[in-house]
Amino acid sequence: MSSAVIPTAPAVDPAFPNVWDELVWRGLVHVSTDADALRDLLGGDPITYYCGFDPTAPSLHLGNLVQLLTMRRLQLAGHRALGLVGGSTGLVGDPRPSAERTLNERETVEEWVGSLRAQVERFLSFEGDNAARMVNNLDWTAPLSAIDFLREIGKHYRVGTMLKKDAVAARLNSEAGISYTEFSYQILQGMDYLELYRQYGCVLQTGGSDQWGNLTSGTDLIHRVEGVSVHAIGTPLITNSDGTKFGKSEGNAIWLDAAMCSPYRMYQFWLNTDDADVISRLKVFTFLPRLEIEEYKRLVEVEPFRREAQRRLAAEVTAFVHGADAATAVIAASDALFGQGDLTALDAEVLRSALEELPHAEVSLETTVAQALVATGLTSSLGEARRAIAQGGVSLDGARIDDEGAFVTGGLPGGVSVLRRGKKTLAGLFVARA
Repeated sequence: MSSAVIPTAPAVDPAFPNVWDELVWRGLVHVSTDADALRDLLGGDPITYYCGFDPTAPSLHLGNLVQLLTMRRLQLAGHRALGLVGGSTGLVGDPRPSAERTLNERETVEEWVGSLRAQVERFLSFEGDNAARMVNNLDWTAPLSAIDFLREIGKHYRVGTMLKKDAVAARLNSEAGISYTEFSYQILQGMDYLELYRQYGCVLQTGGSDQWGNLTSGTDLIHRVEGVSVHAIGTPLITNSDGTKFGKSEGNAIWLDAAMCSPYRMYQFWLNTDDADVISRLKVFTFLPRLEIEEYKRLVEVEPFRREAQRRLAAEVTAFVHGADAATAVIAASDALFGQGDLTALDAEVLRSALEELPHAEVSLETTVAQALVATGLTSSLGEARRAIAQGGVSLDGARIDDEGAFVTGGLPGGVSVLRRGKKTLAGLFVARA
């Protein structure tokens, strides 16, 4: 059994005199308002900052994790976090590059607001002098009439400027065009920043760089209405070194909700990080200090086959998202599946979730191992399955199978079995009992 995972405690890196310098070193600043002013701001007395999350799905995903970690880093430096879940903006949706969003029912959005709020709360601290606070923009948007909205907020926006925003311009040039609903999104987000400035003295907003037009909507509005300069930081969109989209595994998004993406699947996603990407991932997604990350960089260069950096990355992020116990359990499952641990000692739920990520089949106790090889796709025919068994290349739950007539057992925790052909080709069997 693997030893317990002890994740790195979230902390600012003492190697940096200013959290701004750490954000820059970690590659978290793609675009921003005045950099010198921001460095002075973040190196001075505590400020209030915010990041917003729209309930367009029942869970946050890895792209949102970049923002959550950025928020936590700023809070650890002494600043005050506002986590905004968009009960009103979630009813509208920001413009996607390709086509109009499908509007969700109000009841659905309300339910998702609760789910996202609970997720955001896991990543921030709500204790101490700089305790975080959660807010919902529906609180100040719902009471506002359309006339008041147009008079008090809309009059400060110029259509020409709004049309130049990247998200809007892309849609205007597409066949889908853009509705007034989504065109108005930037005004709503700008109003959020203004409201948070007035209520809490908020002077910084963070978000993805693809949201830069919406971020500056707020800074421009506050400057126009209040006559003060506030700030925004746009984090980079994370991509793989080969240019492919980050945050998906075999076409499926990596969600932060364990019910939508198991801890085992998350762990495997990070474990499969390419050597060319792993150091930048350690910078963005962990709290490892610079000295440790530089050592991992050296290990990647001299001993890439050990994949030490990937193992540390996978353990750290899985523990941060799902907890140290979950990370320990999935690492034990991963090790045991590949012959480095005891399969019978694994947690049943973790084992089942791990097998669901492998080729798998539902079988009965009357199914032979040869039939199971075909059902899971480990062989293409019964003849090939029998030959593989005769050659000694098949095992069930860690024991070699010599008899082509042997039956599956489902003897592991949760009534499952692990079928192996050769050293590395695995499949899961979910064994139904009468």
